[in-house]
Amino acid sequence: MEVSASSSNPTLREFGCEQSLLSRPDGSSSFIQGVTSVLAGVYGPAEVKVSKEIYDRATLEVVIQPKVGLPSVRERAREQCVRETCEASLLSMLHPRSSLTLVLQLVHDDGSLLACFLNAACMALMDAGLPMSCLFCGVTCAIDSEGQITTDPTAAQEKESRALMTFAIDSKECRVMMSSTKGSFSVHELQKCIAVSQKASEKIFQFYRDSVKRRYSKTI
Repeated sequence: MEVSASSSNPTLREFGCEQSLLSRPDGSSSFIQGVTSVLAGVYGPAEVKVSKEIYDRATLEVVIQPKVGLPSVRERAREQCVRETCEASLLSMLHPRSSLTLVLQLVHDDGSLLACFLNAACMALMDAGLPMSCLFCGVTCAIDSEGQITTDPTAAQEKESRALMTFAIDSKECRVMMSSTKGSFSVHELQKCIAVSQKASEKIFQFYRDSVKRRYSKTI
């Protein structure tokens, strides 16, 4: 499962996805990247509290639940990244004065967790049938001490890296919708990581298509 990236052909760990596995949410998904695993559930559109009501669009709330214990500052930061990405993708103006809730449950973390959260969120939104202007995916890049870029790094590779970047890429124009960075890197390295992530997103979007195609070919 070791992964090293070149801008021409970045390598990713194996993916796994299942939709509609939970009965209570309006849409749900399980997303696996290597050993990293996340569950996602979407509730809504539903009635919203008056204090949170927005007159011209839906109110989106994202909640990340850790494997054990209560959410920390790290979860709050990831919630903001996921929420901003979803808000940029969802056509929330079609559901004004309503509430959308996305709950993400960590099952196992072996690196590239924020990217896995983004991928699980997108598949859950698709399962809920919510209108979206585009799909999105998450790609994580790690830069080691020698300047080598690794896509979809494991937890061990993240620990050894001097810089870690996660990008949300849209499906229409492969543009960057959101970025989260940590560590020290040059502008050239940032641009290179964006290019690698955009190339890697093609494989993830193809996985989305294959996954949905397999699902509906069974129901038909």
